[in-house]
Amino acid sequence: MKIYRHGDTYIAPKGSFFDGNVRIDGNFIVPPETHFWGNLIVTGSLELGPLSTVGGRVESKRVVIGHDTKIKGAVVVAEDATVCDNARLSAIRAGGNIILRPGIVVGDVSSDETIYVYGKIASERLVGRAVKVYGT
Repeated sequence: MKIYRHGDTYIAPKGSFFDGNVRIDGNFIVPPETHFWGNLIVTGSLELGPLSTVGGRVESKRVVIGHDTKIKGAVVVAEDATVCDNARLSAIRAGGNIILRPGIVVGDVSSDETIYVYGKIASERLVGRAVKVYGT
């Protein structure tokens, strides 16, 4: 699959399928409905588009996970993470803040900073310096 490059930012075409593990040295913008069958490792920022899937783990410096995304492995982020509505994750670990939007189903959530929960989510455990819940 061809990935487009603009400086240190890489962009995948919409609806792409990636068989096996993917490693990007830089930032990676993933459009909606893109699928990875293995692990996704990004050394910079990752914007994972809505309705995408990852069959393995995700590692990046910063991440925004689009709505209705499914990730079978753990998400490990060095800095901040934002997970949008109705995403499904096995676990998330961040060195910075984590924002969780309504409808998320996630296993363990762990942060060195603050976890912000907006609306109702399903989670096994939330561990952070502080956990702030807004709405119901």
